[in-house]
Amino acid sequence: MAQKGSSSGGTQGSAANVTHALRGVDFPCSKQQLIDHAQQQNADDVVLSELRNLPDQNYNNMADVMKGFGQSH
Repeated sequence: MAQKGSSSGGTQGSAANVTHALRGVDFPCSKQQLIDHAQQQNADDVVLSELRNLPDQNYNNMADVMKGFGQSH
């Protein structure tokens, strides 16, 4: 039987929260710069944890971040 949903919002919910926390970030940037920006935006611990799980590389745009986000799941 398929699950209807969860309180955590799943991967899609997390991705939306990450995108929201990174609004206004200047690309290109490093993984650490993404984390620093999210902290300045008062991102919650779940978002910060997701960012810490990203591959350690430079990101040229939000599409790169989402690609890395998909790889970390």
